[in-house]
Amino acid sequence: MANFLKTLSFLILLSFFPPTLSSPRPSRLHRSPKHAPRFLGKFSCSNYTGPLGAPSYRYETRYFDQDLDHFSFSDLPKFRQRYLINTEHWEGPDQLGPIFFYCGNEGDIEWFAANTGFVWELAPRFRAMIIFPEHRYYGESMPYGSGEEAYKNATTLAHLTAEQALADFAVLITELKRNLSAQACPVVLFGGSYGEVRNSCIQCDEKIFVIVRFIKFLHQTVLAAWMRLKYPHLAIGALASSAPILQFEDLVPPETFYDIVSNDFRRESVSCFNTIKDSWDVIESEGQKSSGLSYLTETFRFCKKLESADDLSNWLSSAYSYLGMGNYPYPADFLMPMPGNPIKEVCRKIDNCPNGTSILQRIFKELVFITIIQELSTALIWMMILMACTEMVMPMSSSKKSSMFPAYNYNYTSDEEWCLENYHVKPRPTWITTEFGGHGFKNALKTFGSNIIFSNGLLDPWSGGSVLEDISETIVALVTEKGAHHLDLRPATAEDPDWLIEQRAAEVKLIQGWLDEYFDRKRAVFDM
Repeated sequence: MANFLKTLSFLILLSFFPPTLSSPRPSRLHRSPKHAPRFLGKFSCSNYTGPLGAPSYRYETRYFDQDLDHFSFSDLPKFRQRYLINTEHWEGPDQLGPIFFYCGNEGDIEWFAANTGFVWELAPRFRAMIIFPEHRYYGESMPYGSGEEAYKNATTLAHLTAEQALADFAVLITELKRNLSAQACPVVLFGGSYGEVRNSCIQCDEKIFVIVRFIKFLHQTVLAAWMRLKYPHLAIGALASSAPILQFEDLVPPETFYDIVSNDFRRESVSCFNTIKDSWDVIESEGQKSSGLSYLTETFRFCKKLESADDLSNWLSSAYSYLGMGNYPYPADFLMPMPGNPIKEVCRKIDNCPNGTSILQRIFKELVFITIIQELSTALIWMMILMACTEMVMPMSSSKKSSMFPAYNYNYTSDEEWCLENYHVKPRPTWITTEFGGHGFKNALKTFGSNIIFSNGLLDPWSGGSVLEDISETIVALVTEKGAHHLDLRPATAEDPDWLIEQRAAEVKLIQGWLDEYFDRKRAVFDM
């Protein structure tokens, strides 16, 4: 059970965020709109600014009646899927204006929209429509009318799968294009993730503050790639930023994630790395004392007494993992407000403590600087655990030799027993690779795939489970040595380093190429 909770805490953790195009656009086929959209008419305009005064993006909020189960013919109730839409810069169906479609992930879709500035910045340049659909079972897109009903048990959550979510997107794209007479308009997919930070305490009142190794799991970042592979007729290409599509079964070593975070710290300071590595035994030893948990609670200023030393260890592990993801070269609000190069800043505070400072005091010193907690309701936690107990099975471990984290081994048997005992479901650890591929992925992608950009920064711990080399001329890996978690999808800033500007320019060029090729084919057919 302990190992499963470590793996689960890791799973719940993954989620956030050039020059003007000058090449001429190909001539478009003329098409006249036949009728207005027949989607639900009740929508609202929003000027949502996002965290810390992020750029304001305008959109309309609309709803679409979505099937609960796309793969059966039972008469099940539908649910209202929320989506955000912006047509301010769209050329429209007459000119075959592109549609930029973000594959929504686990959370309120407005948060994803606020943290994906790259899409908003590209829209006027490509004269594109923007759509941000919400993932089923999140935000306002709740089956059975409410989160309370949707999260009730394993039966009501049975339709929370990647396959159903992708089918939602496919149906929404198809119906939206039909109602806008935009069937010929090309769709480009985007995928990334976001995070949100709340109060810094572990458990207070009716809320549970889960300290985990990421806010969400890999689901959201790989949806764009999976969507392109499963529905190639609906989209001409996909930008999958920080998408660890290989984080399943034995495709990558299970210790990869924690080794990368550890290397991020070791690269900045060996003494900082060693202090953190030595802290786990100190915390465990202190927790075994008669008043040890009270002392740890007071030292780290939690609002409720720690129930075990593991609570603190998990909390710290989460903080270090967040730092690995958000190790940006300039100040940012990824998960929480952080300065540029936050790992360097944390290690500087640890290393600059006076001689004789205890390990616990050094650790607390840096946590005054970086306090990371995510507030989740009990129902949401229950739902995420269920997904980890069904198809989203990612083997995770921490090696004693190379990791600064507490060592533990992956044990699927104990995980399966825990899931059966607590949630009456049996995980399917090989289902994702069966459904979406994984083994022999290079040959499969080269043979059957096209027009996918896998962008990664090597400081991001999720990069170890992604595609880091070109598969073909059209399945391209854009890798930056100093990049962190989907930095390329975040809004452009004056502090962007040259390598990031170049990465985004490369992405723009590839997307432009997809569109040019599409329009050339359309023009050739029209001229016949």
